[in-house]
Amino acid sequence: MSSPHSNNFDYNNTEVKHNQFGGKTVRKVYIKKGKGYKSISKYHKKKHTGTVRKTLKNAEIQMIKLGKFIPGLFKNCKTCSNKHKNKN
Repeated sequence: MSSPHSNNFDYNNTEVKHNQFGGKTVRKVYIKKGKGYKSISKYHKKKHTGTVRKTLKNAEIQMIKLGKFIPGLFKNCKTCSNKHKNKN
C-alpha cells in the first residue's frame, strides 16, 4: 500500500449483506490513482434490482487513506428498488 500523501493510492473493498427475505445488498468502494467511486447493488432472489454509483469526494478518499471509519458513507446512495415491490 502506498503512503497517504502519494497520488498512486489503490484500494478496493466489497461488503455483501444477506437479509432474511432472499435479498442481498453489495456495497463497494473502489479507488485507483487517487480517484474512486462507491456503489450499492441490490438483489432479490438472485435477480439484480438496482445499482447506484457515486464518485468519492476528496475528503472521503483522504479518510480512507488514513484508515478512518466514515459514518454514513453510503447514505446518499439510495436504490429505487422499493418502487418495484407489489403493495398488498
